[in-house]
Amino acid sequence: MSDSTRFELFETTPNARRGFVPEDTRNFSAPALKILREAAADCCHLLNRGYAMTQTLTFVGNHYQLSKRQRLAIMRSVTSAAKQQARLQKQLAPEDLAGKTLWVDGFNQIITLEVMACRGPLFLGMDGAVRDLAALRGTYRLIPETDFAIHTLLRFLKSVHPAGVVLLLDAPVSNSGRLREAILKANESVQLPLAVPLIRGVDAELSAHGAILTADSGILDRCKSWVNFTGGFVQQQNHPCIQVWPSE
Repeated sequence: MSDSTRFELFETTPNARRGFVPEDTRNFSAPALKILREAAADCCHLLNRGYAMTQTLTFVGNHYQLSKRQRLAIMRSVTSAAKQQARLQKQLAPEDLAGKTLWVDGFNQIITLEVMACRGPLFLGMDGAVRDLAALRGTYRLIPETDFAIHTLLRFLKSVHPAGVVLLLDAPVSNSGRLREAILKANESVQLPLAVPLIRGVDAELSAHGAILTADSGILDRCKSWVNFTGGFVQQQNHPCIQVWPSE
């Protein structure tokens, strides 16, 4: 899909959307993407040489005069070749999940689906995961698209016949209790063997397990195995994703 088609997606949809700010029409226009891919190529080169992401992104971002949103898009999209390969090797296919206990990064998965439903910008990572630019920062509120996100996630989980599902939500995040109630209510019709605990330290808990549903790069680098649900679903639906890294 062309860059111009992606740009039209932003211009023809409502303004108040999860994970979107008006400046994104400029940040990820066709001319901006050309510069972003040059910057991403430089980042990949430095990451492959062993430089840390924070210092790399500061150096490259300053050189190309990238906005905060553009830097965030690169950070959530690119990685070193070694980490890319390691993540892909740990990825499980849906047919591998039957009879397993699945661990779900609740906010991570639901917010990406909300952004998709809102027709907000989504970004294809080098590891195949799809990520958004929504910043949680301890605050969250349910929106009309939350119902779609919950039911989409639960239907997928039901379809792979797991032994059980543990969907973790960050207790300190506002309205996490309300989201938990909405998930449990939706599950009354799905009938998954589902637990939805509210805990502190979700990232650390998920990192200790396998069969994780998340796109969080830090968790992907530490967990035993993962499931690229949102990435697969978004691409299956032919929803446009922005690629800020060069293909070659």
